[in-house]
Amino acid sequence: MHDPRFDRLAELLVNFSTALKKGEKALLDAFDIPPEMTIALVRAVRAAGAIPFVQIHQGQVNRELALGFVEEGLDVSSSLELARMKKMDAYIAVRGGANITEMSDVPPEQMRLIARKMKAVLDWRVKKTRWCVLRWPSPSMAQLAGMSTEAFEKFYFDVCTLNYARMVPGMKALKTLMDVTDKVEIRGPGTDLKFSIKNIAAIPCGGTHNIPDGEVFTAPVKNSVQGYVTYNAPTIYQGTAFDNVRLEFKDGKIVGATANNTQKLNEILDSDPGARYIGEFAIAFNPHILKPMRDILFDEKIRGSFHFTPGQCYEQTDNGNRSQVHWDLVNIQREDYGGGTIHFDGKLVRENGIFIPKSLHGLNPEALLA
Repeated sequence: MHDPRFDRLAELLVNFSTALKKGEKALLDAFDIPPEMTIALVRAVRAAGAIPFVQIHQGQVNRELALGFVEEGLDVSSSLELARMKKMDAYIAVRGGANITEMSDVPPEQMRLIARKMKAVLDWRVKKTRWCVLRWPSPSMAQLAGMSTEAFEKFYFDVCTLNYARMVPGMKALKTLMDVTDKVEIRGPGTDLKFSIKNIAAIPCGGTHNIPDGEVFTAPVKNSVQGYVTYNAPTIYQGTAFDNVRLEFKDGKIVGATANNTQKLNEILDSDPGARYIGEFAIAFNPHILKPMRDILFDEKIRGSFHFTPGQCYEQTDNGNRSQVHWDLVNIQREDYGGGTIHFDGKLVRENGIFIPKSLHGLNPEALLA
């Protein structure tokens, strides 16, 4: 049966997130999603007067390829993918799959090889196209969220089709404040961080690159990070689940790292020199997303959270850090997760997940859900 929610989501992705125009070309990456959603995207692209191109992925096939990829094969794949991406104006990826840990038994050296060889494609897509990436609901995601499949699907479409325009005034105010901030201090259970964001731009994210959305991000001055942070949101990276990740910093570098899987955590952080420095700091405020579910596109937008990301920085917030790793790790500061504070240049900006300055009240849940 046709689901009208597919059409609403496709229209948001095409007309708002990537703002496709007549004659433009869009690559639609469909990872284990229903054909009806891919068709809805194709129709929405055509309705905008643009030209759709579709690539279909299957998780089990991708795993098998990843297990046996060699440099020569990846060189060919990278050159072909890069040539195609250079012809695109926009990129929309909808990523589903019944098993979110499908890649967990691919050796780390294989994952590093793939990331290194395909980095040029990723860089072009991020820097040169209008892009948007989102997950697709599945029973496994519902299970991780502690919800029934039907309830999770309703939650998913409510979150993804949120009126993101309502966030714009508050995001602009937060960006303005971050743009003139030097010193940031973050405190909470297991966390005491100090760093500078001086002269590094802040970027609002309200539905244009990720769905769901709701954050403003920047990056710390590379060598300025001091202290330690404990991430109270569980995470999955390169197919492996991590809990209770704790990082300790000295002059920007991660000098101590522990978790439930400390060995693999440090293997990832040793991927290259930049993996032990931070490439992103972001403050999140999506009012619908309240608890982690090991899916970073949702978890990094949790209301009352921040993420502090080892690895590659973004071009718009360039702090000089380069890495094949970009690992968004999340700390939730609402009272039900132990609370916490964020100060900018000694002034309290957020306490227990609630923004304090009047100019930022529009990012609090009562304003976004009004």
